[in-house]
Amino acid sequence: MKISDAVADRILSLCRERGLSVNKLCTLSGVTQSTVNDIVNRKSKNIGIVTIKMLCDGLDISITDFFDTQEFRNLEQELY
Repeated sequence: MKISDAVADRILSLCRERGLSVNKLCTLSGVTQSTVNDIVNRKSKNIGIVTIKMLCDGLDISITDFFDTQEFRNLEQELY
């Protein structure tokens, strides 16, 4: 699994857990709808840490909480 896929999965999972739509997350985080749509639809392959931090703020979690999952611990190195 690529990191961009893991990020997309994590965002969608957190939205489901909190009963949030992607649109509501955009409003809460200040990240544009098009940016979040590109992430969750896997069109964006290079997601910036600032964007992830803003999404975490909207979800009211830390970056550590965002990445503290088995999915991220099991990622293999990506070579480009």
